[in-house]
Amino acid sequence: MAASLVVAAGAASAFASDSYTIPLHQQVPLTAAGFGSTKPTCADIPTSQDGWHFIAPGNPNQIAFVKLTVTFEPGGPKEITTFDAPNENHAYVASEPGAKLVSAVAEVTGGSLEWFNLSHTCPASTLPSSTPPKTPSATPSSTPSSTTSGTPSGTVSSPAVSSPPASVPASPGTTTGAPSTTASSPAPVTGGATTGGDLAKTGSDLPVGLLAALAGALIAAGGVLVVRRRKAL
Repeated sequence: MAASLVVAAGAASAFASDSYTIPLHQQVPLTAAGFGSTKPTCADIPTSQDGWHFIAPGNPNQIAFVKLTVTFEPGGPKEITTFDAPNENHAYVASEPGAKLVSAVAEVTGGSLEWFNLSHTCPASTLPSSTPPKTPSATPSSTPSSTTSGTPSGTVSSPAVSSPPASVPASPGTTTGAPSTTASSPAPVTGGATTGGDLAKTGSDLPVGLLAALAGALIAAGGVLVVRRRKAL
């Protein structure tokens, strides 16, 4: 008799450890904000995400989650296999803010449950993801516009204004000075002057007088020769 009781007890414990699958009691799709029971926080799920709290009803010492599979849109399927807060018949899941729960199936052990419950939700209260994308777009747009506009304008204006006036007055001065020095330099050689200052003056005055005198002498000598030849004839 005692032996039969031991065998029966062992069979009961083995049956209790077998897992089975049950559906969610609530109708889907659902949103965290649209669910009837909400709370500020769900365990350690951040406030920037929607939180979902599921419970397998019954004695927590006899009933426990083995696996929970949920599907969100957007987000896709998620599989949870760790349950320890506050008991193994509680499960917490996070989703994107505003995501819809479209499917939920649980694998449990113990008891003979027909479904499990969505206890409450914790809609996201902060949205940090909307601010960061605006910061990087403002910086690159201002930087290239200022550098490109400033560089070409400075390089084009400086050579166009400054270089032509400097070159125009300089060229006439050099050309007028060059003939005076070159014309005066051969005159001192013929006149025999020694100093640089006198060379310029003798080159402009003495050669003209000397040439005139020589020309007169040559003309006179020529006239004398012509008269003599005529007389000789």
